[in-house]
Amino acid sequence: MDAVTTHFLDLPGADIYYELRGSGPLLALIGAPMGASGFQRLAGLMAADYRVLTYDPRGSGQTRVADRTQPTTPELLADDVSRVLSAVTDEPVVLFGSSGGGSTGLALVTRHPGQVAQLVAHEPPVFCLLDNAEEELAAIGQIYQTYQRAGGAAAMRQFLLTIGVLGEEGSRRLAASPEPQPEPAPETPADDNDFFYANQLRQTAAFRPDLAALKASPTRIVVGVGAASGGQLAHRTGLALADQLGVPAVRFPGDHGGFAAAAPEFADRLRQVLGDS
Repeated sequence: MDAVTTHFLDLPGADIYYELRGSGPLLALIGAPMGASGFQRLAGLMAADYRVLTYDPRGSGQTRVADRTQPTTPELLADDVSRVLSAVTDEPVVLFGSSGGGSTGLALVTRHPGQVAQLVAHEPPVFCLLDNAEEELAAIGQIYQTYQRAGGAAAMRQFLLTIGVLGEEGSRRLAASPEPQPEPAPETPADDNDFFYANQLRQTAAFRPDLAALKASPTRIVVGVGAASGGQLAHRTGLALADQLGVPAVRFPGDHGGFAAAAPEFADRLRQVLGDS
């Protein structure tokens, strides 16, 4: 396995943690709120062909945030990623963004033109593109209210049921399990889970990509969806984004988390997609 080097970059309001491994052209793997640890398997596989960068976004992992009550938008995260990339290379990069990381990537392409040569946005939650966007955004608002009333565990339960990532059987088991006991959320989020529900969930759901700028960008944009996530909320938003951009939705192995659960097959597909340019 290639050696992993760890780094911190001091930015306004945060000390951003990131990792580098492998050699070759730079490939950034980003999530939100998921950090570097979630990409460990995929990063190790892709390091055979690329210099792979992973990082912990604000509120996650080892990144330190000065104000843990600050709203964390895809635009703010995109600015963070832009500075991290600039600290590593002067060349345009290849970027794979999963879930909220896909939204970060879309914001990065339009806010920092020329920095990304290829973007693979895997099931980004662009709620505004759905026909029932108001309904889905209302559900996100209810999750936030649950967080305020009963804490992160209860919000996580409601979130997983809402986005449908557990499948029918998993959703039935979770719905039938005892409700977590209410624990009022602290004024300052105590951990990554709290930070996400307090500061990031609503901001990510409200994100509106600049479709005209994305279409006009020289960046090659690929929209990915999971082969096994059909019907799930993020799969639907991925299809809606591909339709709006006028590009085909590319199927990747597994579901919303296929990059971890089916990492070898996912890495093969990602290499193929990146090589199709």
